[in-house]
Amino acid sequence: MARAAGVSQATVSLVLGEKWSGRVSERTAEAVRAAARELGYRPNLAARSLRLGRTRTALLVVPALTTEFFARVYTGAERVAADHGFGVVLYPSPEGVGPARDPFDPARASLDGVIASSMAADALAAVRGGGLPLVMLDSDPDDAAAAATVNLDIADGARQAAAHLLALGHRRVAHLAAAVDSWTFRVRARALAEAVGEVPGATVCAEPAGLSVEEGRQAAERVLGRPGPRPTALVCDDDILAAGACKAARRLGLRVPADISVTGFDDLALATAVDPELTTVRLPAEAVGAAGMRALLTLLDGETPQDTTLPVELIPRASTAPPPAN
Repeated sequence: MARAAGVSQATVSLVLGEKWSGRVSERTAEAVRAAARELGYRPNLAARSLRLGRTRTALLVVPALTTEFFARVYTGAERVAADHGFGVVLYPSPEGVGPARDPFDPARASLDGVIASSMAADALAAVRGGGLPLVMLDSDPDDAAAAATVNLDIADGARQAAAHLLALGHRRVAHLAAAVDSWTFRVRARALAEAVGEVPGATVCAEPAGLSVEEGRQAAERVLGRPGPRPTALVCDDDILAAGACKAARRLGLRVPADISVTGFDDLALATAVDPELTTVRLPAEAVGAAGMRALLTLLDGETPQDTTLPVELIPRASTAPPPAN
């Protein structure tokens, strides 16, 4: 393996023993790992765990897997974990968003640390005081319970969506707001309201909605069916809600985007499956999982990881257009 990687046997030992940080470069470490993969090297994990006092297992706690977003988060975390000889156990909250059964008591002795979404925060009460290293995803960076946070620049995503609609000429905006008490949704609601409020004559109203197509449809129908001037744009907290909003528009005889523009968040596969294709804020889910796993590995190495904020990007598609003339 040393010959294949072009390094010394001592360097191979450092990398495979996870003792290379600060001693060899990331490029050299990756060369050793690549050689190990090509040669089919499999470490004796049982012996290593006994030696290091670790199980080399992380727990990823997420809401119920109702969309592929958190599956992508898992993919990113698992890829980084595999490169370091770790496994990732996925724990989706059985009840979806909200309270969940405690997953930690039977598994605590076999875990090295936890990565968790703030949307599954009620499942974390047991671990917060249990001594396991904790990395939070989409979470308030001022929360002292987490040793590190990995966030998306969700406020900037809301501002990008608002700027896009305002530039098209929209002044009556409705926000289909996820009915979830979570940091990430509070941030985007505040950023959207602030961005719209900066433009004279522009207004935004919020309508809560559960995270499903049907509840998104119902919320959109409530907003669009009220007396008075109708909103010309709907900003939805995820693509699922946006799909429901498009369904509501069709039922009410409205055309997307000629009569009503619709935007989402996430950029799920659904965003290009609906017609018209959905303007949405792309959230790099795999990068979130990968950064979360890297932060946990840094903690397990006895170092302090930096909080991470990942950029997001508005993807304009056919569901948005200038508002109708009348």
